[in-house]
Amino acid sequence: MPCCTNQSSVLKAWMEFMDDGDDDGVPRMRESSLRDRVVDVAEEFAKFTAVMVPVAHDLNDRYSERKEKEKEGRLLTQAEKEAS
Repeated sequence: MPCCTNQSSVLKAWMEFMDDGDDDGVPRMRESSLRDRVVDVAEEFAKFTAVMVPVAHDLNDRYSERKEKEKEGRLLTQAEKEAS
């Protein structure tokens, strides 16, 4: 499972939002280093997704699942596996 090494969390996040929102009344985080870091992480996830989507099938292709599909014609549920 992929992970983002530059994870971000904001303590008391509700305190980091503008009281009245932006010019359109949309709630937004106040300009701060915390907001910058949250935006950085969001950009990293977007870039990661763009890079991974074309190869996702190859990354999720598992030998044991191919073998089970060949034998059973499909993947069995956990309940079916435990019952046999």
